[in-house]
Amino acid sequence: MKRRIFLLGAVSTFLSACASKFQRYTGPEVTRILVYKDTRRMYLLSGSETLRSYDVQLGFTARGHKQFEGDGKTPEGDYLIDRRNPKSAFHLSLGISYPNAEDRAYAASQGKSPGGDIFIHGRPNARVDWRRAKKRGEDWTAGCISVKNREIEEIYAMVKNGTVISIYP
Repeated sequence: MKRRIFLLGAVSTFLSACASKFQRYTGPEVTRILVYKDTRRMYLLSGSETLRSYDVQLGFTARGHKQFEGDGKTPEGDYLIDRRNPKSAFHLSLGISYPNAEDRAYAASQGKSPGGDIFIHGRPNARVDWRRAKKRGEDWTAGCISVKNREIEEIYAMVKNGTVISIYP
C-alpha cells in the first residue's frame, strides 16, 4: 500500500512538473524581439515598450553573421519566429526562420550548406550532454540563442509565431 501511494505521488509530482513549463500569458502582445549579440541581451517589445529583457548565450563563434552549417555563428538580420517545439532537446524552443533566400543563395555560391534549425531555447535536457556543451565557454550553442529554462517558459508563452526577431552584431 505504501509503495502504491508513493508511486501515485511520484507520478503526480512528475505530471505537475511537466505541465508547469507551459505558462499562460495575457499581457500586451509581443510585436518584436531584439537581440544584441555584443551585449548578449534580448528584448521583447510591444510597440516601443520593452516588456522583458534577458541575458543570452550564443553560438560558440559569436562574431559575424551565420553563413554556413557548422560555423558556430548566430545569424544577424531580420527573421521570423516560425515554429514551436514543446518536446525540444533544450527544454522548450522557438524556431527562427534562418536561412532566408539571401542566406541560402550566399551559401550556395560558396558551394556550402547554410545550415538551419536555429532556435531560441532553454538549457539542454537529459538527451543532450550539457557538460560537453558548457566546455565551449559562455557561448556554447551551434548558432542558437539560449536562455534559462524559466525564461524560455515565459518567452514561449509570450511570443507568437510570426513575430519579427531582429538580431544585431
